Amino acid sequence: MSMLLSFLALCCGGAAVLYVLYSWLIPAAVQYNAWLALLWHDAIVERALNILTRSTRPQRLLRAVQKKAIKGDPQSVISTIDYFCRHSEWAMNVGDEKGAILDSVVCEVSPSTALELGTYCGYSTVRIARLLPPGTKLITLEFNPDYAAVARQIIEYSGLQDKICLVEGASGDLIPKMQELFGIKTFDFVFLDHWKDRYLPDIKLLEECQLLRKGSILLADNVICPGTPDYLEYVRNSPRYESKYFKSHLEYTKVEDGLEKSVFLG
Repeated sequence: MSMLLSFLALCCGGAAVLYVLYSWLIPAAVQYNAWLALLWHDAIVERALNILTRSTRPQRLLRAVQKKAIKGDPQSVISTIDYFCRHSEWAMNVGDEKGAILDSVVCEVSPSTALELGTYCGYSTVRIARLLPPGTKLITLEFNPDYAAVARQIIEYSGLQDKICLVEGASGDLIPKMQELFGIKTFDFVFLDHWKDRYLPDIKLLEECQLLRKGSILLADNVICPGTPDYLEYVRNSPRYESKYFKSHLEYTKVEDGLEKSVFLG
């Protein structure tokens, strides 16, 4: 009996140590290191939870929204996702801190045409669409059909489905079809938050397709972490752009990241 009690005590102690490591020590330790943060949250925690829950991170995020957010209230949806990502499970949305910068730029531009590259779960999509002037529709492109399926439900839950058009497919294939599909001549505002190696090819494609006008605003997320060095070099040195960096942090961490706002000069 004493051996059994000792074994149970050992198991309980081990479980307690693992809980403290998982819930507090490791998350606190990776808060200030970019690659450790991404390794822990994306490669370790996400995969472990996928196996344990037999669901994906976007599906778990969607369930949190459906359970806790107020239906038809975009701000409630945004706040619920932020709380989920800070207290339950990290996700690579633009986040609350950089989201405030995004809000400011959208309000400043007040675009009549807007494009988002990379919908993911729809967080930034809802964030942008709720601030658009009447009559403006946000076109958002998502390559991953599983992400798009979750994003559609979150967009509908927020009540903004009439202001958003989500299109599945590769940005490189869809950008040249913007005029054909939507009658878009130029975009006033473009938010880049998809694959980082697509930032530069896609803005060059926007240029080639003449979808940017003098004064069009590009806002790029994650330019420091994970980083987009070729994109930054281009927009900061090209005579066709006037660029400004907004220093912030990688979503829900203390790791430096930021947004790059670039004005197309023609």
